Amino acid sequence: MTAEHTLVAEGLTLAYDGRTVVEDLGLAVPPGRVTAVVGPNACGKSTLLRGLARLLAPTAGRVLLDGEDVHRVPTRRVATVLGLLPQTPTAPEGITVADLVARGRYPHQGWVRRWSAADDEAVGAAMAATGVVDLAARPLAELSGGQRQRVWIAMALAQQTDVLLLDEPTTFLDIAHQVEVLELLADLNRSRGTTVVMVLHDLNLAVRYADHLVAMRDGRVVAAGAPRDVVDAALVQDVFDLRSVVVPDPVTGDPLVVPVGRSHHAPGAEPGAGI
Repeated sequence: MTAEHTLVAEGLTLAYDGRTVVEDLGLAVPPGRVTAVVGPNACGKSTLLRGLARLLAPTAGRVLLDGEDVHRVPTRRVATVLGLLPQTPTAPEGITVADLVARGRYPHQGWVRRWSAADDEAVGAAMAATGVVDLAARPLAELSGGQRQRVWIAMALAQQTDVLLLDEPTTFLDIAHQVEVLELLADLNRSRGTTVVMVLHDLNLAVRYADHLVAMRDGRVVAAGAPRDVVDAALVQDVFDLRSVVVPDPVTGDPLVVPVGRSHHAPGAEPGAGI
């Protein structure tokens, strides 16, 4: 099991070019658990992740990693504890899959420590877990969007951090591969105790795979807690402006959100009535 590190945001305000995106936000990431951040487009989810990862300096408030202001912790130490897979990662032109995944080991290198058998093992395990071993010699640019996404996730896994932040890790993936990636992250959490924080667009997948759910709107946290405790039709309406019916998931018993479109209404309800 990995060490349990604490990651906390206190009064966090984040902005781009003077435009506030996240304002006075408080958040405590449960150590050793899977947290999903959900909310409508442009509500500040990705910005929050950038702030937690020290990629965006706050205009007010702070982010604490193990009780220390993350901006005062040495970069290499942060990189060995906290890994980030951004929404739109970039790679050098012509890089192969194996070389990209190996870059996940860079935080563990130094003036004295060189590439080792442990690094080879970490890279091999990450590629095997994400199903990209057969792609090792292929240039990243030649892969499909779904294949590239799995390679980026492999690089993040190879970093072997105790806290892993992922911004929409299921982007470009079909439903089967979405479930496969989320199962992989759940296994990583169960087997190593890795703290996982991920931004997801699919609310039902977030509910199924998260121990802790954070619902955002307009740069603020609307609700946070165990999915069974916080997800209901009222929350879906407040966060997404969406009428819905929330029923038990037939597989897990968790809340399952069924949208009610403008041309439909729930059984027993008048068209246009609140659900």
